[in-house]
Amino acid sequence: MHISSLPSPYGVGSMGRPARDFVDFLKKAGQTWWQILPVCPTSYGDSPYQSFSTFAGNPYFIDLDELREEGLLELDEYSRIDWESPADRVNYGALYEKRYLVLRLAAERFLTVPSEEYDTFCRENAYWLDDYALFMALKNFSSGKPWIEWEEPYRNRQPDALQKFEEEHRKHVNFWKVLQYFFFRQWKELRNYANQQGISIIGDLPIYVAFDSVDVWAHPELFQLDENRVPAMVAGCPPDGFSAEGQLWGNPLFDWDTMEKDDFAWWTERIRYQTTIYNVLRIDHFRGFDSYYAIPYGSENAQNGTWRRGPGMRLFRAIEKAIGKQQIIAEDLGFLTESVKELLKESGFPGMKVLELAFDSRDDNSSEYLPHNFIPHCVAYAGTHDNDTIQGWMASAAPEDTNFAKEYLRMDDPEEYHWDMMRALWSSVAETTIVQAQDLLGLGSESRMNVPSTAGGNWCWRALPGSFDDALAEKLSHYMDVYSRKNLA
Repeated sequence: MHISSLPSPYGVGSMGRPARDFVDFLKKAGQTWWQILPVCPTSYGDSPYQSFSTFAGNPYFIDLDELREEGLLELDEYSRIDWESPADRVNYGALYEKRYLVLRLAAERFLTVPSEEYDTFCRENAYWLDDYALFMALKNFSSGKPWIEWEEPYRNRQPDALQKFEEEHRKHVNFWKVLQYFFFRQWKELRNYANQQGISIIGDLPIYVAFDSVDVWAHPELFQLDENRVPAMVAGCPPDGFSAEGQLWGNPLFDWDTMEKDDFAWWTERIRYQTTIYNVLRIDHFRGFDSYYAIPYGSENAQNGTWRRGPGMRLFRAIEKAIGKQQIIAEDLGFLTESVKELLKESGFPGMKVLELAFDSRDDNSSEYLPHNFIPHCVAYAGTHDNDTIQGWMASAAPEDTNFAKEYLRMDDPEEYHWDMMRALWSSVAETTIVQAQDLLGLGSESRMNVPSTAGGNWCWRALPGSFDDALAEKLSHYMDVYSRKNLA
C-alpha cells in the first residue's frame, strides 16, 4: 500500500492522519509489515521508479494538516482547493500545479525563523541535499527542462556559475531544502509511530536512477555516458513471453569499473541511507547485479540489447564491510540464470515468489512460484504493483491459466477468488507474505497500480475513505490466527 494510495481529502495520501489510520488498521488486523513503493519525488510519468533524486522524499506526501497545526498554514489556504480528481484517483498534474503553491507558503513562514533542528538536518544531509536543492532550483529556472538541455555552464557544473546562481537564487534553493526537512521530519514521526504499534516498514529501492536526476548530473563519472554526457547504453529487459519488444526503461547504466575503484562508495552510502529510513529494504531488479541488459541509446525498443556482467558479490561484500549486514529483500523475478541464483544464495537475502506468476503460462519460472515449491526463506506475494489485482487477473488472464489456478487452489466462488489466493500464501512455508491492499478489498483491474512499459494512467489508485474498517481488520486477524501468522517479527 503506497502512501499515495491512502485515503485523503487533499488529492493524494499523506504521512499524517491517513498513514496513522492505516497503521492502526494493520495493528488491529494482526499484521507485522507495511510495504510501500519508493518515496522519492516523482517526475514525468509519475513513476516512483523514475525520480529526480534517489535520496530525496516526495513533497506531495507532506501532510498539510500537520503544517497547519504548527502554524505554518491556514486551513482555508488548502482545504478549498479543487484537486481535480475523484476520491479513488490521484491527479498528478493538478498536484504539480497546486501543491507547491501551498507548500511555498509554509516554507516561507518557516524560514522567517528557521529552527536549530532544520540547521542540523541541512548539515547532516549536505552530501545529497545541497546538490538536490540546487538541481531543483536550476530545473525550475530552466522551465523544467532536463539537465542535459540546460545552459552549458549549469549542465557541466562549472563551479563559478553554480556559486553565482545559488547566491542569486538562495530563496528558491532554500525552499527545496525546507521541503525535505518537512518530509523527513514527518517521515521519522510516522515510522516511529508504526514501529511503536508493532508495524515495521519495508521500503523499495530501484536499482537504477533516472537520467534526468541530480544523481547523474552531480556524478556523471559513475555512469556509462559519452563525452557529451549522453548515455551510450540504457537499461531495460529483453523480449519475453510478456512483451515481444521487451522493456525499454531508458535509465543510464552504472560504470561498475569506476564505482569499484572506491569500493562502491556511492552505492554504500545509498544503501546506508535507505536502511536508516526503512526497517527492511527491497532492492528492485536484483538480477541486474549479476548481469544487466544494455540497449543502445536511441533504440525504439529493447530487442537489440546485449547482456553484460555486473559487480556480483563484490558490491555486497563492500557494502557489508562498510555498514554491516542489513535486512534486504531481493526482487529476483524475471529470467534467472544459474549465476543469478548463486548470487542470491551467496548474498543470503530472501528472494520473492509471486503467486499470480505461478499460473501464468508465459513465465518460464512459473513452477518455482507454486506454493508446494516454496522454500521458507522467501517473501511470497499474491501480486506486486506491476501485476493486476487478483480479481482483475482472474477476469483477464488466459482461460487455461485461470483454470489451472482454480483447480490448484480449489476455487469455486468468484467473490472469494482473492481470499482463496491469499489463504494459499498464508498457509505456505514462506517466512513472510505480502498482499496488495487492493486484494484485501477485492478490487478489480480498475485499481491496478502499474502496467509495465505503458505511459499514462499508472500509479493513480487511491483507497476510498472507510475502506479499511474494523470488519475487514477482524477478518484478516482471524486468518492470521488460523495460519499462525499473527504479529510475527
